[in-house]
Amino acid sequence: MNQKHKAHIAVLIANFFFGAAVAAVKHITPNVMQPFAVNAIRVSVALVLFWILFLFKPTNASIQKKHIPRFLICAICGVVINQIFFIKGASLTSPIHTSLLALSTPIAITIIAAWLLKERLTVYKILGLILGISGAATLVLSKNLDSNASNMLLGDVMIMVNAVSYAFYLVLVRPLMQAYSAIHVTRWVFLIGALFIIPIGWNDFTQIQWQIFNWTHWFALSFVVIGATFIAYLFIVYGISTLGASTTGTYVYTQPVFATITALLIFNEHLNLVKIVAASLIFSGVFLANFKKESKTGE
Repeated sequence: MNQKHKAHIAVLIANFFFGAAVAAVKHITPNVMQPFAVNAIRVSVALVLFWILFLFKPTNASIQKKHIPRFLICAICGVVINQIFFIKGASLTSPIHTSLLALSTPIAITIIAAWLLKERLTVYKILGLILGISGAATLVLSKNLDSNASNMLLGDVMIMVNAVSYAFYLVLVRPLMQAYSAIHVTRWVFLIGALFIIPIGWNDFTQIQWQIFNWTHWFALSFVVIGATFIAYLFIVYGISTLGASTTGTYVYTQPVFATITALLIFNEHLNLVKIVAASLIFSGVFLANFKKESKTGE
């Protein structure tokens, strides 16, 4: 098996962790612990593991002074806002809604890139934005009777904020990825983000009643912290370095599939017409927003 095949498998596994983690978050929040406590544990453990990796392969661990402001903004968008709103939103809405609305990230990237990077909005991109936003609005505004959602509307809005925040991160982090290795950037982004996440989640962390945990709770927490954070981020970095960002990014479409399967199996959720229509609009929107017309050979 060559490097590219291994990278494809690694990226697929990473997106499985991301997709299935929605059900894992739903299983432990807020039943046995509050969302902010999950954030604190998730970031802290992943941060320690990322720096342990540094011990096995020591390199220059510093960052240039001129890059500190951008690292700070990337940490706030990519870790603080992103993870706080994701975990909290996922605890309030349904797993299927969470996974579908998370696909707003590629759509938001198109808008942000046009705004900040002055990338041209083509007809395909504009049509994609209209379809994607329509699909997200269909989900958010629909009446839903899912028993797995305690506050569907608020949860959906928080997942949308999470998606937009992560889109800002992906756009703003590009210059840093050109100056440092991807794992180096990730390590520092998590370190700076932890300075915000841990104080915010500390009170909820101290209130965790560990004695009520059973094996399913420990498994779900480990799945989120180790699988959907540390391993998934490493595999995504490996995918970007081997396959490129564009190819790696296309695997985001598999996340709703994994999330839907786990939601159907674990929470007995149902696929209704509204969800199917919304999913079709979002998938079509993301495809068109990222569609690139092939240039003719010889031109």
